[in-house]
Amino acid sequence: MAETTTIPAITHVALTVSDIAVSEAWYTKVLGVKPVLDEDTGPFRHIVFPVGGTLLGLHDFPDLVDEQPFNERRPGLDHVSFGCANRAELVAWAARLDELGIAHGGIVDAGYGSGLSFRDPDNIALELFAPPE
Repeated sequence: MAETTTIPAITHVALTVSDIAVSEAWYTKVLGVKPVLDEDTGPFRHIVFPVGGTLLGLHDFPDLVDEQPFNERRPGLDHVSFGCANRAELVAWAARLDELGIAHGGIVDAGYGSGLSFRDPDNIALELFAPPE
């Protein structure tokens, strides 16, 4: 067996949400795809969306510890970023978010690439990111 020296690619990310019905509708609208799985596991319900070669899951726990909106300044997740091929694709996404009535921070350019930030119904920070051109 060959020795593994680097960690493999991320296969999925799961986000805990406060209202699974609201989040499912919002993510379906924004991602433009329907879930491939909706399952109640007992401890939680999860809905999973295909996003490129990765899966994005929404978890609904009946016994949430608290229902405060997401805050990236707490330990844990800071944000989830989705990759775009180029800045032109970011421009198209900014227009799509505008059409959907989703507030965003506009495209921000930096030496390492360009990003477009927005938030989901639980205030979870999301970003679309393109490499520098």
